[in-house]
Amino acid sequence: MRGAADVIVVGGGPAGVAAAVELRRNGVERVMLLEREADLGGATRHCSHSPFGMREFGRIYSGPAYARRLAAEAERHGVMVRAGHSVVSLHENARLTVACNGVVSELEAKRIIMATGARESSRAARLLPGDRPVGVLSTGALQAYVALHGLMPFRSPVILGSELVTFSAVLTCLRHGARPVAVVETLPYALARTPASWFPNLAGIPFFRGAELLDIQGRTRVENVRISHGGITRDLACDGVLVTGRFVPEASLFLSSGMGLAQAAQAPAIDQDGRCANPLYFACGNVLRAVETGGWAFREGRAVGAAVARDLAHPIAAPRVAVTFAPPIKLVVPGYVRAEDTARGALGEFQLRFTTRVRGELSLELDGARVWSRRGEFLPERRVLVPMPTGLQAAQRISFCFREG
Repeated sequence: MRGAADVIVVGGGPAGVAAAVELRRNGVERVMLLEREADLGGATRHCSHSPFGMREFGRIYSGPAYARRLAAEAERHGVMVRAGHSVVSLHENARLTVACNGVVSELEAKRIIMATGARESSRAARLLPGDRPVGVLSTGALQAYVALHGLMPFRSPVILGSELVTFSAVLTCLRHGARPVAVVETLPYALARTPASWFPNLAGIPFFRGAELLDIQGRTRVENVRISHGGITRDLACDGVLVTGRFVPEASLFLSSGMGLAQAAQAPAIDQDGRCANPLYFACGNVLRAVETGGWAFREGRAVGAAVARDLAHPIAAPRVAVTFAPPIKLVVPGYVRAEDTARGALGEFQLRFTTRVRGELSLELDGARVWSRRGEFLPERRVLVPMPTGLQAAQRISFCFREG
């Protein structure tokens, strides 16, 4: 459908809803929000715990209540919500192929914002060893069982991982009648910050750091997990395995449509306004990097929504400069800077992630001159924020460097 909307937002989680609402608040008349599920809210719909919404709405919600508030905000601001619509492919001229109830159609807009979020790595992607019994789930599947069906799929699971979502999973289990046997992390430290990482021990649940998963055993369903910890092999009797974290951006549409991804992050590369290589497309939220909180995604979506409203009024045609980096830096968002006034940019800071635990000096160089640095310890999957300096938009070379020691 030609001219279906001025802007189409793909993804009805916190980032997508915030972007759509902000577009309407900035006077964009026709804003359409496509969501493949029946309801808005993204992953928060399944999170039966709190807190959500304090910074966005000034009060604390549970996940489902927060999702309902997002839907109410979209309705209140006149966003055209199209639930049950799955985007099949992206096209160069801001055109989408969309499927709904078995019918395939095309929608076209002036700009498109991608806010498709992230997903946890599956058991297969992690190459976990052992049998293939019933009872190996992701956090998302667990929370869907609980929130949508009122079911707890196990009573004594072993939980793999140590990200923030891991401890959300522990809380979900405890609140719904299951008691985890143990939390198991392959690294010698927890990925989540304290005090979240204290939670298993406070709840009396063994937390094995630096442990290797050797086997998952069971004929029809999970019966036992074997790990190696401190040189000792342990058998943990259990009835399930909960695989948490190791999120990856839900960016397959970019790859399948030939628009490409930033190689290290496997996510769309954007400039400081969320603009992709194709300037008719923008992106925000956890499709850019995995993974941030719902509140972070909401704020980022709101900022990118405002940037798109500005772009509709005054399109940017300035050249872009790539932000370069090397391991152990995993990713930098934004990955490009366009020659415009960065004070107006949606993203006022660079966001970095590291691949491993390192100690040394991180620095930002513009045209070979160091303009910022920080010395310390950096942990994997921890957000590192670097302010965008004066003169950034005039630089021809933008580089992040790391020196160990």
